[in-house]
Amino acid sequence: MTEKSLVRVSDVMELDFAIVDGVATVAEALATMRAKNARFLIVAKRHEDDEFGIVLVADIAKQVLAQNRSPERTNVYEIMSKPVLSVKPEMDIRYCARLFQRFGISAAPVIDGQEIKGIVAYDQLVLKGLAAQP
Repeated sequence: MTEKSLVRVSDVMELDFAIVDGVATVAEALATMRAKNARFLIVAKRHEDDEFGIVLVADIAKQVLAQNRSPERTNVYEIMSKPVLSVKPEMDIRYCARLFQRFGISAAPVIDGQEIKGIVAYDQLVLKGLAAQP
């Protein structure tokens, strides 16, 4: 029996991610998403004791487009998920995938202490993580 090598979240996470302020409009968030080619944005903390949020393209589709709301008059804080479920960089990707499945999420920020180190999503876990295993 061969032993699988341990692949950690830090091995597969994306280091390039976008942060948006909660008071930004959805139109501004969409512009940031287009510029960064991102499917989701991290919502910045308002102060040190606050928590990060996340807004996904699906949130915009469900809460703005489907409800016929104006992206120019809807703020990100109205549609974001907060607090966001985060993972640690040293987490095994298998446990990260299980966490995603259990809570019905597809992406999470990778946080070490109080700082975001990257972003991890199912595609990184599968395409980079499984490819790294022998």
